[in-house]
Amino acid sequence: MKKTKIIIAVPRGRILKDCKKIFDRTNFAPDPMLYNESSRKLSFKSSNPEVNFIKVRAFDVCTFVAFGASHLGIAGDDVIQEFNYSEVYAPLDLNIGHCRLSVAALESLIKKEDPSTWSNIRIATKYPNLTKNFYAAKGVQVEAIKLNGSMELAPSLSMCRRIVDLVSTGKTLKENNLKEVEKIMDVQSKLIINRSAYKTKTKKIEKIIDLIKKEIK
Repeated sequence: MKKTKIIIAVPRGRILKDCKKIFDRTNFAPDPMLYNESSRKLSFKSSNPEVNFIKVRAFDVCTFVAFGASHLGIAGDDVIQEFNYSEVYAPLDLNIGHCRLSVAALESLIKKEDPSTWSNIRIATKYPNLTKNFYAAKGVQVEAIKLNGSMELAPSLSMCRRIVDLVSTGKTLKENNLKEVEKIMDVQSKLIINRSAYKTKTKKIEKIIDLIKKEIK
């Protein structure tokens, strides 16, 4: 009978460098091509014949894990909480990918506005659920415009009053005349696991978790 390999989903982009520092010191280090940003390849073997990797969009990692296409994955708190899949278990902070999910507005508008008087607001974001929940707690209804990028343009083009996005240094906001006005949550990357896979492959997955734990700085 053919053994089922453990599949780990990792996000494309800047977080891969941090993942490399963890994975390359384990006994399931991925094929170096995983880190090649110019490669279009999406599936990779590792130094362990029982472990494979797939490389997907950061926003899709949770979905691949939730639907069992991969057994484990690396995802940020922002994505985990935005989708809130019941089948996804996030047991381990990786101490990488630190940033925050924040509300930002045009600097020229901030002094003219009184948010305490708002009953509704239009916001551009790729986090409609987190945004609506955040403002619902303030008694404000949100009309969310779903954008996957370049949302810093939206306020200056009168699409919305605020944006909600990840902020690291704040440089992109500043260059587009925006200012961070509220923090919704701190974000870091976590190891996530498919609950059903964990039940059926407990020993294999626990072994991987233990190896990753040893490499977290």
